[in-house]
Amino acid sequence: MENIALQLYSIKELTNEDFLGTLKSVAEIGYDGVEFAGYFGTSAGQLKKALDEYGLKAAGSHIGMPDLTERLEEMIEYSLAIDSPYIICPGIPEDLRDHADGYKRAAEMFDRIGERCKEQGLRFGYHNHGIEFQRYDGLTGMELLASHTRPEHMFFELDTYWAEYAGFRAVEWMESFQDRCRILHIKDMKSKQDQRNTEIGSGILDFRAITATGKQLGVEWYTVEQEEYEIPQLESIQKSLSYLRQIL
Repeated sequence: MENIALQLYSIKELTNEDFLGTLKSVAEIGYDGVEFAGYFGTSAGQLKKALDEYGLKAAGSHIGMPDLTERLEEMIEYSLAIDSPYIICPGIPEDLRDHADGYKRAAEMFDRIGERCKEQGLRFGYHNHGIEFQRYDGLTGMELLASHTRPEHMFFELDTYWAEYAGFRAVEWMESFQDRCRILHIKDMKSKQDQRNTEIGSGILDFRAITATGKQLGVEWYTVEQEEYEIPQLESIQKSLSYLRQIL
């Protein structure tokens, strides 16, 4: 059975109120793991105990550029303590993503960060939005990041919604970066006219094709992310999980 995680930013209002209690709710819904977007002042020991108690795996952590550049060793130590194998940058600052040289500078930093993570037994990844598909000097931001980092130092956590939002097919990008395709952010879109985020299987993205390609490439985690809701949040993430279980 394939591993399905929830990016906890999806339910940030709940984690802000009761972090560990919300983890328990996610486990009870049936997710295999969680991807973190902050630890809410929780010690690594306390979090590891809760994960073990609830039967959840740590499926990576989104860590912003300031912490990656100023507190990397601390972030690595925390990840190791909770058995989280991935450190993922959720985006780069605006001043580095509007020209080719900015992406090259970011890539140089990422390659060094990824090398240090690898030395400690972790993997470093980058999570895209839509802006990384703009072209500079003939290459997209994604291609610039890939061409200036080594695959063993940086993978892509491809966000399916944002790839399609930018006018590309997620499957094609998975195939283009197959040696870097380790985690997928599974996120759906209502329609081409209404591009709001919706529950997995309720929109227009072809997740049967996406997950079939993911299996071929050895994707390790299919991570649900939801940013907009029309139904209660826990009901929404349960609906997305149920659909993924059907097709995986």
